Amino acid sequence: MSNIAQVLTIAGSDSGGGAGIQADLKTFQERGVYGMSAITVIVAMEPKNWAHKVFPVELSVIKEQVDTVIKGIGIDALKTGMLPTVEIIEYVGSVLKDVKKPIVIDPVMVCKVNSEGEGNAENLFPENVEAMKKYLLPYATVVTPNLFEAAQLAGMETIKTVDEAKEAAKKIHELGAKNVVIKGRTFFAGENSVDLLYDGKDFEFFESKKIDTKWNHGAGCTFSASITAEIAKGATVSEAVKTTKELISNALKDSFPLNNFAGPINHKKFALK
Repeated sequence: MSNIAQVLTIAGSDSGGGAGIQADLKTFQERGVYGMSAITVIVAMEPKNWAHKVFPVELSVIKEQVDTVIKGIGIDALKTGMLPTVEIIEYVGSVLKDVKKPIVIDPVMVCKVNSEGEGNAENLFPENVEAMKKYLLPYATVVTPNLFEAAQLAGMETIKTVDEAKEAAKKIHELGAKNVVIKGRTFFAGENSVDLLYDGKDFEFFESKKIDTKWNHGAGCTFSASITAEIAKGATVSEAVKTTKELISNALKDSFPLNNFAGPINHKKFALK
């Protein structure tokens, strides 16, 4: 048996390489854990305008991938990403209820048309919100929504302030998630990027200077993947978020454009030192 922590991501494939399974596996490698995957959906882009084309994977194929890893190899932690249908969400929930290792839920609802912020977000799967709340959140060691996703899960119209984010975190915790990390990023007023962690009792805030870049593709996937890797190695949730917050800031400083529409963060900044 390996002495390297083994981590599974159940998520979508991003043909551009900056997000999804590709971002997860890059992050796992840089953080010193062994990454494995089950692909739930393939996302391609229209070259002329970067509109998203979404191709869900057959449920039977997803099951085969998950069984290969969980039953055939074993895991120390698991994360989920894009789950495109209610049927797939329900199946993943049935897997999670039997997993005795830490589970990180990245409740992906959004693909940004470009990299300029939440105002340009589109909810790819609006019908999936209730399914996520019912089948995924009760098993989450950590859930990592951005502001849009947190509002959807909490049943709020929008989240524009830290106080509203705290209210949303409490509502999401009531749905079963043990720890709620809401990624405020650059959308709150002030000079700092603010993320918050709520464990059902206390709030903890993680701040860093805002990075002035529109090339942030894959930041959310990478954030949850890094937290998963750190927890798999034995870190507490708070320690994992603190480490990840610092790494994300450095990766955003070195982000770069792939074309006129998308630019990823620099995953090399997640390398172990």
